[in-house]
Amino acid sequence: MSLLLENGDNRLEATATTLAVTGEVDFDGAAALAAAGRAWLADRPGGTPVTFDLRGVDRVSSAAISVLLEWTRQVRARGLELEVVRLSRPLARLTQVAGLDTLLPVEAPAGAVEA
Repeated sequence: MSLLLENGDNRLEATATTLAVTGEVDFDGAAALAAAGRAWLADRPGGTPVTFDLRGVDRVSSAAISVLLEWTRQVRARGLELEVVRLSRPLARLTQVAGLDTLLPVEAPAGAVEA
């Protein structure tokens, strides 16, 4: 993995097809995180499958959801394919409450119970 951003309590790393976030995504760092992800997405050729891995986000925050939605818009605008979104258990609960789990290809966190 290559390091794209280390900003206080959060970190963004990437492989050829995956953006991975760890830490506590809050509103102070969300804009930089979103921008670094947008730049990475802009370098992917159209049709490339991409994965967003937020399993390492340990604090529930709507800032993390905002970043995720921005990256999803970029995927669509660039003609990429969002293959899967991996969420930590707290983020999975938040996306479910917000009704976003049905709009994204969310993979259930390990140990999660399907409703």
